[in-house]
Amino acid sequence: MSSVIPPEYDEIISSAYYVWFTTVRPDGMPTPTPVWFVRDGDSFVIYTTPGSQKLKFLQANFHVSLAFTPDADGGNYFVVLGTAQVDQTVPLAINNPSYMTKYGDGLAATGMTAESLSDAYNVPIRVTPIRIRGMEDY
Repeated sequence: MSSVIPPEYDEIISSAYYVWFTTVRPDGMPTPTPVWFVRDGDSFVIYTTPGSQKLKFLQANFHVSLAFTPDADGGNYFVVLGTAQVDQTVPLAINNPSYMTKYGDGLAATGMTAESLSDAYNVPIRVTPIRIRGMEDY
């Protein structure tokens, strides 16, 4: 699917419910957060709230990473290194069929509806991969 991400990672990405999204604070401290996401062609979409720390951090540094691990012990992992930006061309979560298919059932556990999710998390962030790294890089 992506020229940066080899096809052997596609199943891990499609089966992941959360991904660790790491932004960088203005003082240089990496700040990982588990987030819901969907793959959108060669990139990834994450939704956040207008006043989130993620947005504040992205204003200072647009370099990010997404960490995936398909197993409980973390021995098999890969990290997507890339850039992130707000992308207003992405539909709200409630109008994003891929996102709602993936997370629609999980909304009840959060106490949210599709409407309240889209009202609160109405800032779409697009992550564009630059390269990946994994266990073999160490």
